[in-house]
Amino acid sequence: MPLIGYARVSTEDQTPLPQSQALKSAGCAEIHEEQASGGSRARPVLARVLDRIGKGDTLVVVRIDRLARSLSHLLEVIEQLEAQGAFFRSLMDPIDTSSPQGRFTLQVLGAAAEFERALIRERTKAGLASARSEGRVGGNPGLRAKDPVALRKVRLARQDGYMGRLNETAQDWVPHVRRLRPDMAWEDVLRIVNGPLPRERQWTQSRLLRAVNAYVRDGFLPETVLDRAGRRETDDRLPAIVAAIKGADPDITLQAICTRLEAMRERTPRGRTSWQTSSVKMLLGRAKKLGLLV
Repeated sequence: MPLIGYARVSTEDQTPLPQSQALKSAGCAEIHEEQASGGSRARPVLARVLDRIGKGDTLVVVRIDRLARSLSHLLEVIEQLEAQGAFFRSLMDPIDTSSPQGRFTLQVLGAAAEFERALIRERTKAGLASARSEGRVGGNPGLRAKDPVALRKVRLARQDGYMGRLNETAQDWVPHVRRLRPDMAWEDVLRIVNGPLPRERQWTQSRLLRAVNAYVRDGFLPETVLDRAGRRETDDRLPAIVAAIKGADPDITLQAICTRLEAMRERTPRGRTSWQTSSVKMLLGRAKKLGLLV
């Protein structure tokens, strides 16, 4: 069965090369590398691997902490793999979910790792409480004194962290916003952005607007994307949405567009929830007449 390797490091100073070499030696046909925090679930490389992994494939990591830092996230990934008929293996842990023993060991080790981190958190809290009781207060003295320089540094650090998280998801929303705004209302743009995304990665309109404003502020998107959307005739709305889906993926099939529209909870011109390829074909024809498609 095909072995698919996943290597992760937390910072740019680290290199995934040792992990990749170990995965290659284990027989992995392809290896995917990612730089991201283990505590973050928004990992685009891992998300793409999980979306594309097939029945009978095995996702392989060097250690389980390269995949997840919490038991809940670990089991969530395992459940997704099992739903797709795939398996999970860790080279340095006795884990192989193709066997019942491996699945049991996975849960035991994951629970033990989470318990250890909980103990560390409790010891840290106890140490801080003890320091406060002795009159020692932790934290940044400049922040406690509301020093403008210290406050500015913290604000910039938070902005950098936010932009870093946005960059991890930019491929999900930036192309759509750049192409569709301001010709299309934000509500429709949001539906198109969320259409192909799993539920846990979907956006709310307020989050999307905040992200767009941040990218406009830093010059990654033109200011025109924030202009007010022009009025569109009610009859033109569905052709515009179908044209936007087709424009994002010119090779997409009519059936795939139907699936996308149903995921977006768009109703057909006759008000039905189930889409047929004939309806999509008709809307694409109208979109071409309206100049929405080349």
